[in-house]
Amino acid sequence: MTTSEWIAQLQINLPLAIGVVAALSILLFILFRYGIARLLMKLAARSKSKIDDILVRRLHPFRMAWLAPLAVIYITAFLFPDVQVLLSKLSLFFILWISVLTLSGLLNAINEIYESRPNYNGVSIQGYLDIAKLLFVVVGIILSITLLTDESPIVLLTGLGAIAAVIMLIFQNTILSLVASIQIAANDLLKEGDWVEVPSYEADGDVVNINLHTIKIRNFDMTYSVIPTYKIVDVAFRNWRGMKESGGRRIQRSVTVDMVSIKFCDAEMLGRLGKIDLLSDFLAEKTAKLEAYKTEHADHFDSPLDGPQITNIEVFRAYITAYLKNRPDIYTTGMPFLVRVLSPGPTGLPVELYVFAKTTEWEVYEIIQAEIFDHLLAAANYFDLRVFQEPTGVDFASFAKSVKN
Repeated sequence: MTTSEWIAQLQINLPLAIGVVAALSILLFILFRYGIARLLMKLAARSKSKIDDILVRRLHPFRMAWLAPLAVIYITAFLFPDVQVLLSKLSLFFILWISVLTLSGLLNAINEIYESRPNYNGVSIQGYLDIAKLLFVVVGIILSITLLTDESPIVLLTGLGAIAAVIMLIFQNTILSLVASIQIAANDLLKEGDWVEVPSYEADGDVVNINLHTIKIRNFDMTYSVIPTYKIVDVAFRNWRGMKESGGRRIQRSVTVDMVSIKFCDAEMLGRLGKIDLLSDFLAEKTAKLEAYKTEHADHFDSPLDGPQITNIEVFRAYITAYLKNRPDIYTTGMPFLVRVLSPGPTGLPVELYVFAKTTEWEVYEIIQAEIFDHLLAAANYFDLRVFQEPTGVDFASFAKSVKN
């Protein structure tokens, strides 16, 4: 029996045609799902490369196996003339959407492979892939409508011009997000892994994901903030990437000195402080200049205000400078290094440190900062300086006791 005779026999024998098509569909489905699909998964599992594992996981071979029986139904639909059109359209409809899902899975695989590279620098391409997935869905919808209505896609696309305003309204956020994604990428504003602060959204943490519509930030309290992509270019935010790339983190903190404790250094104090190794050269030079001035103006130098003097706060600042320069974890060149006095205030005279630690790690930075100020708070007393703090209950109790006595 020839092929044409066999086909003619199937067309006049409906039960036989159904049985043959069903058997062939089931056979191919079993072959692809439990044969080829499982083989691909086993090969990917045995391979040392992670790329094939990602492809197999994202493409879903078991789902793709349905393409085989659907293709059989589409090809053999002519065997059932009464429902040929319906079978063809249904099979093509499911083939179309399985293909759309498969292409979307492929784009997800491309994004995962891209972000798993050893040299990945945090520049996300997920926003662009989301746009491609959106286009696939739009094309799928258009083809589905043309498939069900038997209209040409060109006619449908021509009709879309009349409802362009509606489409713009529906996809307003998507269009704004697309423009924002281009701005973010073009100006290098944000990358995955950046530490950012967005005060208007109470977000402070690391960027973990950037896609077309949202930016996901894991805050330092382990909560998540999700910000619309198009909003990030409309609000003020701080990106700490520059700090990490510089290799140093700023320390800007003050020790507030009680101004009543500031005084001129007498000979005894200068002798005592001159024994400090970090101050010996500084005080020797200052003392020599002071003695030279006294000798030159001995005829009228009878008051501390008659000439230059050395104050304990000046010596304390010199000590802080020498102490910081003696620490290996502080930048003394290449970055700002200041020990300065700010404007006096009701809480005292602030002596501010404006220096940079040689680390960007949070824990190490806090340890360095704590060590410095622990040391300076304890050292202030050696310069006859008092560190200002608001009176406490103990202070009031001591005052009351002294008044009674």
